Amino acid sequence: MDAFFGQLIQLIVNGVSVGSIIALSAVGLTLSYGILRLSNFAHGDFMTVGAYFTLLFNAIGINIWVSMVFSAIATIGVTLLSEALLWAPMRKKRATATTLIIISIGLALFLRNGIIFIWGGGNQRYNLPVARALSFGGITIPFNQLVVIVLAVVAIAGLHYLLQNTKIGKAMRAVADDLDLARTTGINVDRVVLWTWIIAGGLTALGGSMLGLVEAVRPNMGWFLILPLFASVILGGIGNPYGAIAGGLIIGIAQEVGAGISDLLTPIASNPIAALIINTRLFTAQYKLGIALLIMVIVLLVRPQGLFKGTA
Repeated sequence: MDAFFGQLIQLIVNGVSVGSIIALSAVGLTLSYGILRLSNFAHGDFMTVGAYFTLLFNAIGINIWVSMVFSAIATIGVTLLSEALLWAPMRKKRATATTLIIISIGLALFLRNGIIFIWGGGNQRYNLPVARALSFGGITIPFNQLVVIVLAVVAIAGLHYLLQNTKIGKAMRAVADDLDLARTTGINVDRVVLWTWIIAGGLTALGGSMLGLVEAVRPNMGWFLILPLFASVILGGIGNPYGAIAGGLIIGIAQEVGAGISDLLTPIASNPIAALIINTRLFTAQYKLGIALLIMVIVLLVRPQGLFKGTA
């Protein structure tokens, strides 16, 4: 039983690491919907762009942490370019939500294939020294996973301060609650839109760079996270950044624990229920995305507004 709980805690720690990455990127996704009413299916590929920019800067000899800062700046530039070329013109034309979704899918394909054209389709890794895993009470935490969790906490704390204690943060919350009312009270909506893309692009780039710390950098890495990202946004309440953070952590932990249930139950495989679960082979790493989908479907059926109040 001690081994069972030890392995369970290990899976939860792994889930917190994965959930931290999902949470950061989900914040950008939920902000873009809450303020711009844009369901951006290219969001996962902007994560990939951030990871590859970090790879680029790191490959030319720049320290990995400085590379991540430069990557965030470069990714913000790409998001602002997409705003100028795509989203702003579409808002002026009052494009429908369906049109915006189709455009975002096209943008995702463009970004992914552009990455393949420049960097190729193979797996790549940052130029990092091998770091020893840390052990706490029998729980092993790879150093990079610990770094990911710490970076996520710092970024979330910074986001909280910005949203609660700055003029632009208060303006963003006002626009998310009621765009027309915010405009009539004198809030510069265009400035809010600009800052929305800056925050979303920066957090998404950081999420992609952090994902590259714990797994290989590859062209479809962000696309495979788009389902958990949307699941996190829906679970936390669409348009609610704090809800997206909570949803991301829940999805990350649920995926890791769910995928490890078979291994957890192996020592008691003689139990009929445990044997049934193991033999179904549904609770394995191959079905991680299925767990996110299941959570999303359940939330939509039972509590479509999410766990917290959103803007939708």
